[in-house]
Amino acid sequence: MRFVIYGAGAIGGTIGGRLAQAGHAVTLIARGRHAAALRAQGLRLRSAVDDVTLHLPVVESPRELQLAADDVVVLAMKSQDCLPALDQLAAVAPPDLAVVTAQNGVANEREALRRFARVIAMCVVLPATHLEPGVVEISSSPINGLLDLGLYPAGVDERVQTLATLLTAATFVSLPRPDVMRWKYRKLLSNLANAVEAASGRLEASEAARELVRRARDEGSLVLRAAGIDVASAEEDAAHRGERVVPRPVAASSRGGGSSWQSLARGTGAIEADYLNGEIVLLGRLHRIPTPVNALLQRTANRLAHERRPPGSIAAEALLAEATRAVDPAQLTNPTA
Repeated sequence: MRFVIYGAGAIGGTIGGRLAQAGHAVTLIARGRHAAALRAQGLRLRSAVDDVTLHLPVVESPRELQLAADDVVVLAMKSQDCLPALDQLAAVAPPDLAVVTAQNGVANEREALRRFARVIAMCVVLPATHLEPGVVEISSSPINGLLDLGLYPAGVDERVQTLATLLTAATFVSLPRPDVMRWKYRKLLSNLANAVEAASGRLEASEAARELVRRARDEGSLVLRAAGIDVASAEEDAAHRGERVVPRPVAASSRGGGSSWQSLARGTGAIEADYLNGEIVLLGRLHRIPTPVNALLQRTANRLAHERRPPGSIAAEALLAEATRAVDPAQLTNPTA
């Protein structure tokens, strides 16, 4: 079995690097300066307990690979980059290829299933940072993260069981879950804070930031109930995480923020808010439930990304004041909402 890590950033680099250390064949797909650094210097993984450099095969497109039915492709790019990546993959891959969606949000699985018959959803809890080409910092040790997985839309098969076993042997905890999407929706609610962190900085530093997150998650919970979507409870999630994911900063470094924060810090020009806060906005509009806070956070995060502004550009107090005045634009044309 070969693992092809499509998007070798913070999540993909950690998963691919640890699997390679465990003795598995791994190929990385990366772009631009990151791909050049991986080829020239290798993939450097830094954590509180180790600092290793791995020299792995690197390509910039699936077209450069001869993909086989027993390969496993792990999609680890940001959700906003997933559609073109899936199109490139589908053009060269066998239709029975196993595709693992190791991404935030809940939209990628459906898009992957349009193109591939075997889609495995992965719920990722893995604090890692990728700001420098060729380097990934892992912020939890000795267990690097939780990588539960199951078939999409539901179920578990032998391939899922095997993957869970291999990941658990490679510094992760991975449980096969026939109801994995319940857990991805719980992660979605958690990720509604990403836009606040990206726009205003660390949540623990501001009561206004925490209030924004509370309002966004309250909207999210209401919308998911209205949509009839089953979500793992906060208590289930806390019990699963337990003491497994233990924050341990890398020596001489500290983790600045999560995935959306890192997108602004790298100045990529794009951010995943459309698939996080935007998912709640979409469901709210479909079910006629106002979601003004999530709509504001979605717009704000996108604007900051497009303008290539750094994280922490907007005071949480100013954003909270705007949220208090906010009206979902859908209400302006849908007075019955």
